[in-house]
Amino acid sequence: MVWFPLSLLSALSLATADALTKRFFGNLSPYEMGIIRLTYTMPWLICAFFGIPLVKPDNTFFLSLAVGLPLEILALYFYMKAIKVSPLSLTLPFLAFTPVFIILTGRLLLGEKLHLYGVVGIFLIVIGSYCLNLSHIRSGFFAPLKAIIKEPGSRMMLMVSFIYSFTSVIGKLGILHSNPYFFAVTYFTTLTMLLFAFAPFVQKSNNWSLLRFPLKGLLLGFTQGLMIFSHVLAISQVQAAYMISIKRTSLLFAVLYGAWWFKEEKIGERFFGTVIMIGGVFLIGFFT
Repeated sequence: MVWFPLSLLSALSLATADALTKRFFGNLSPYEMGIIRLTYTMPWLICAFFGIPLVKPDNTFFLSLAVGLPLEILALYFYMKAIKVSPLSLTLPFLAFTPVFIILTGRLLLGEKLHLYGVVGIFLIVIGSYCLNLSHIRSGFFAPLKAIIKEPGSRMMLMVSFIYSFTSVIGKLGILHSNPYFFAVTYFTTLTMLLFAFAPFVQKSNNWSLLRFPLKGLLLGFTQGLMIFSHVLAISQVQAAYMISIKRTSLLFAVLYGAWWFKEEKIGERFFGTVIMIGGVFLIGFFT
């Protein structure tokens, strides 16, 4: 059961990294936010590289990188933009839709059957997302759903959740064809290099802001690095669905950060909705 505390650690460090990103670097563009977040993770990854067991990667490993990294860049951009423009408590809970998309794509593309627990889990996630904006019900039954559509961060995080339904499986494949440590270092190092390579084409300004706040950046990088290693260690020990289910408790931590650090409003209904959504994730992850 070592994977369980590792998954919780991954959840807490992820929520902390999100809060630090928004707090310290939310004034930058989403692309710069992503570059800074990964660049300051590099010192920790480089240090770890000298202590990890090396492997000889096979073709499947390189295929997982080739397929996963473009999707990861797209997801990272929308992830950063979502937490930049909208409250944490109205964006991050929508990551709970990742297992929903995994189930639905399996049904549509592979003809997989929907289990009762899976259907109930999907229902809970949808109901929970409705409750995030429950106070809008005064304006009509469908007003909470309209509030989701109107909130740009919520829409973008739904897109991120959809992309993650593919990258979580691709990442698992890469780990199985190497080892958790080697995959973490090579995957995120390559991702950082690609972000720098594309920067001149998507960023009008230079990355002058990278060294403006080194201590804040290193703190952010430490929490991101902690999330990466705890994630890959946990997911290598158990089925991906189980690990992701526990990791999604990060949504609760994110809502609490939103209340404590950013003084976000209507935290009660958002916390309540997030708890329901995580209940749905647990049902999908552990019983389907």
